[in-house]
Amino acid sequence: MTLSHNTEELTGRIIGAAIEVHRHMGPGLLESSYEEPFYFEIRDLNIPVIRQPTLPLVYKGRPL
Repeated sequence: MTLSHNTEELTGRIIGAAIEVHRHMGPGLLESSYEEPFYFEIRDLNIPVIRQPTLPLVYKGRPL
């Protein structure tokens, strides 16, 4: 499967945002520490994003 040019460009922008956050925050923090800065970076790139959407999950037939 090949990615379209738009998908590749979007992927590069998102990875760039993650690298920017890592440069400023450094390694080794909990994921929650990176969430808000990453959200700001993505918003600054005008990429639509929904933070922590609620998703229906089922584990062994039981809804969580």
